[in-house]
Amino acid sequence: MRRPHIRTLAVAVAVTTAATGLAGTAFAGASAGVERPAASSAPDAAVVVEAARTAAFAHASATGVSEGDELHARDVMIDPEGGRHVRFVRTHDGLPVLGGDLIVHLDRGLGYTGVTRAAGHAVEAATSEAKLTAAQAAAKAARAAGGDAGGAQLVVDARGGASALAYQVTVTAEGSSRTVVVDAVTGKVRSNTPTRDEFLSPKLLDALRERGETLDPATGTGSASATAGLLGSGVSGATSYPSAAKGTGKTLFVGSVGLTTTQTSRGHYQLKDPSRYGTETRDAKGAETQKFSAGSKFTNTTNVWGNGKTTSRASAAADAQYGVTKTLDFYKSAFKRKGIRNNSKAAQAMVHWGRKVPNAFWDPACTCMLYGDGDGQVFKKPLVVLDVTGHELTHGVVEATADLQPTIVDSDGNQYGEPGSLNESLADIFGSNVEFYANNAKDTPDYLVGEKLGLDQKFLRRLDHPSLDKLEGTIDYWSADTYFTEVHAGSGVSSHAYYLLAEGSGKKKIGSVTYNSPTYHGITVKGIGRSKATAIYYRALTRYMVSTTDFHQARVATLKAAKDLYGAGSTEYKTVDKSWAAVNVTAANTPAARR
Repeated sequence: MRRPHIRTLAVAVAVTTAATGLAGTAFAGASAGVERPAASSAPDAAVVVEAARTAAFAHASATGVSEGDELHARDVMIDPEGGRHVRFVRTHDGLPVLGGDLIVHLDRGLGYTGVTRAAGHAVEAATSEAKLTAAQAAAKAARAAGGDAGGAQLVVDARGGASALAYQVTVTAEGSSRTVVVDAVTGKVRSNTPTRDEFLSPKLLDALRERGETLDPATGTGSASATAGLLGSGVSGATSYPSAAKGTGKTLFVGSVGLTTTQTSRGHYQLKDPSRYGTETRDAKGAETQKFSAGSKFTNTTNVWGNGKTTSRASAAADAQYGVTKTLDFYKSAFKRKGIRNNSKAAQAMVHWGRKVPNAFWDPACTCMLYGDGDGQVFKKPLVVLDVTGHELTHGVVEATADLQPTIVDSDGNQYGEPGSLNESLADIFGSNVEFYANNAKDTPDYLVGEKLGLDQKFLRRLDHPSLDKLEGTIDYWSADTYFTEVHAGSGVSSHAYYLLAEGSGKKKIGSVTYNSPTYHGITVKGIGRSKATAIYYRALTRYMVSTTDFHQARVATLKAAKDLYGAGSTEYKTVDKSWAAVNVTAANTPAARR
């Protein structure tokens, strides 16, 4: 689940500096679809940004920019094939614009080639005069979200079919927060969205309770596979501190694994990885804090973390640290992405978060992973499973790129709409890829999500045949009703298309799992392989998706990515088109009027 598209001017300016300084800028390789650190100098990126900004105003009828707009660069992407792409967020008359993001595409000579935009209309609101005061808006937001409101900031809300002057307010309550957008003229609450990404939706948790289903996944120790990392005694031969050391994690779910840790002094260690930007896991000790600094450091004198059982608080920490570092390693190995935000910064996690919390979260306020221990009833173990971590951290990657948003949020916090479904799908796709990358014998890679949770149906979701998930009612194919489908259920459309692109239709056994992927009208699809399919989806996410991208627009985005990487006449390009047709997403049935 995702937070709303809220971006203040201060944040936009900060990322503008990062983008023009080439922090996070990368080249994408056409042959493998990977990213390499940019070789250009900072002034080159500044030139690209300025060319894209100038082009946006010169082609205003296509880009939708207008007088009063300012464009702030979040990211600059330079492709070896020649393309240049600049992702912008927008302000209008100095006010942040929600849903005003766009990507300007240029050729090698910095000529304008097109745009991908979130808002299909002008972002100027009908009035610039607020009838509500900031205090009145904050009070309305507090009542709507049931908590304490922070300051109310004027924004232009360009989400949906028209723009309106509004206030955005962050409301906090019991360790969580919501972002509420209140119409500055009518006082209507335009949106009320949890800021946190929950792996298990309120709807799913209710379904499990109604069924009386208890999740008590099997845990236990085991040997590490050859690819799980080197195990060590902690002796590093260091002569100065802090220094890297080789430790052992005795996890709940993936056996004994190697962990790189920090030796802080002779015979003393901390669960912090200096080889991965200082990535660290801490103990929340039951607190519902959104501040990583409030967590307690895991330290010891053995460099062995956990005992494979919940009797050691460090066991869950070992799972979390392993999952986070494997996710970082996957993104770096596949795409040369340096960290979740591609800024060479640490990823952070806290285990034992809250009291009896049956969930795990990506929290953008904390910019970290939060893991509950379970509620002792529905879920009896910490939710530190590998593909859960890969899924949730991918929400962080999506937030840093397309920032896909739900279109509807109900009073229980369930989210709906195709952009939110696409977000959940990408998290499942790349989360599964983390499993394939880790290749751990205790959690063998597959196209199933949540297969280690102990569910009666043996998985939470699956990419090959999504509708086999009866808990969430995941769908196989697109229809006009998909717009109103809960995001986890709706994720099946693009997850299914991805699986078909990678592996093809029909029956197939991979590892120990037998798959049998159906298609719309019995279309036969021959897969191009997981590596190429994943490269196409990553290129599409980072270059051609914005906060409002729906499934038909995702089809176009993946076709553009396939053209970039392999050519318009390639088998890969044609298979992308066929894979979407096989889930009933075609050019012919694109909705005439987008909501």
